[in-house]
Amino acid sequence: MHNEIVAYREENHNQLVDIWDRAVRETHTFLTEEDIQFYHHIVRNGALREVEIWMELDETQDPIGFIGLDGVKIEMLFVDPKRHGQGTGSRLIQHAEKIKGKCLKVDVNEQNERAYVFYKHYGFVQTGRSELDGSGRVFPLLHMEKNK
Repeated sequence: MHNEIVAYREENHNQLVDIWDRAVRETHTFLTEEDIQFYHHIVRNGALREVEIWMELDETQDPIGFIGLDGVKIEMLFVDPKRHGQGTGSRLIQHAEKIKGKCLKVDVNEQNERAYVFYKHYGFVQTGRSELDGSGRVFPLLHMEKNK
């Protein structure tokens, strides 16, 4: 029984927003409820439609994680917290490498130590830092790249 990676489908939109919400609450402990609501609005109302989304589906064809790509940049990677540590994130990164090549980039919240360690494990190295996130909020980002 193996999971399948498929392109974004509109009928899965709300499930992906739900995965995003639960994953952020689990991993982004530095965000306040107000911050989460701010980003939730962005994710629910368009962010998922502005990038190339690939989802991993479980045996019942429900999404358990997704990756959002803009060219070679990973804009988002979220996995259902109940599925953390089971390889979904790894398979999504491998899928991105297969379709985009090995030289991927990603920005990670500096306060999200787990994400930083995850990407470092896959050979990403820090190439820079920004004081503000993409929405202009004071959540520093670490810029990482994979060159092999």
